[in-house]
Amino acid sequence: MPDNQVPILSKNEPHHHPLHKLKHSHWWILVVVNIIFLIVGQAAAVILGRYYYDKGGNSTWMASVVQTAAFPILFIPYFFLRSPEESTRLSAPPSALLLFIIYFVIGAVVAGDNMLYSIALLYLSASTYSLICATQLAFNAIFSFFINKQKFTALILNSVVILSLSSALLAINEDSDAPSGVSRRKYVIGIVTALVASALYSLLLSVMQLTFEKVLKKDTFSVVLEMQIYTAFVATCVIIVGLFASGEWRTIHGEYHTFTSGKVSYIMTLVFTAVSWQVCSVGVVGLIFVVSSLFSNVISTLSLAVTPIASLIVFHDKMNGVKIIAMLLAFWGFASYIYQNYLDDLSSRKNQTDGTTNDSCA
Repeated sequence: MPDNQVPILSKNEPHHHPLHKLKHSHWWILVVVNIIFLIVGQAAAVILGRYYYDKGGNSTWMASVVQTAAFPILFIPYFFLRSPEESTRLSAPPSALLLFIIYFVIGAVVAGDNMLYSIALLYLSASTYSLICATQLAFNAIFSFFINKQKFTALILNSVVILSLSSALLAINEDSDAPSGVSRRKYVIGIVTALVASALYSLLLSVMQLTFEKVLKKDTFSVVLEMQIYTAFVATCVIIVGLFASGEWRTIHGEYHTFTSGKVSYIMTLVFTAVSWQVCSVGVVGLIFVVSSLFSNVISTLSLAVTPIASLIVFHDKMNGVKIIAMLLAFWGFASYIYQNYLDDLSSRKNQTDGTTNDSCA
């Protein structure tokens, strides 16, 4: 592949990508940085979220608001990465009203999705929660096919089936490792909410990719941060309104004083959870912009498959035979998709080489 071409994975027209002018090596550096942000941020956020519940936290509204509340820290990289030049691909920038509608709708949906994830984590162990959420790859493959015109190959279909089987195993697992005090009914509710949240999250990724390609069309990374900042602001406002409207804000003072690991630990848990979610979000949105929503979801799935190992160390979660098989299936599904990306990259390189050869002969 020529050094000035970006290897866009699973796209039919890679030369139309806004980052096509980046060198091959620079593109991969950008991808790796975003992958690290996503994996580290998500694993830390899930572990801290479960820690909050284990030590006495009970507010799903508080667990939801910390997923977006730390968005102001993104202004720091935003001002460093912001470019004064606008993309030459735009004949005119999108209207302020259109951007407001897009950011408001996405932000409101993010708020609802955060609440679903918080309920799921309340009723499930960190390891089970992570493995159930790995089904987001299956959902995103479907949404990407219809919304983003992503191709659906046999290997991607294999990933969808394998990840679905992984979650099904956990759903029918009689030897569940639900947190203390969680009934079988609440355990099932946790699984259902995790599945619904994963589907909604996958839909959001596809819609965000479509927004980048059809509406924003900027060639700077600042567009990634703009998307995250504005939608996180809307989501935070919606959740805060819900926190006060539900009356749950009255319980926060009691949580602060009864948190088993101490008051300072309570504050630090919420702060680091909030920061971790923002680091994860930058990686998610960055991979959507640089590669695709499906690839972003695959990396997120890898993190979710790794999280059970971390929870085993931190919380001593029970790893019975069913859960181990489910985790191995999750890795298998991830590997299938990565191999498909590898084949797509080889095909892209071959097409670029053939095109260069034909141009020279002509």
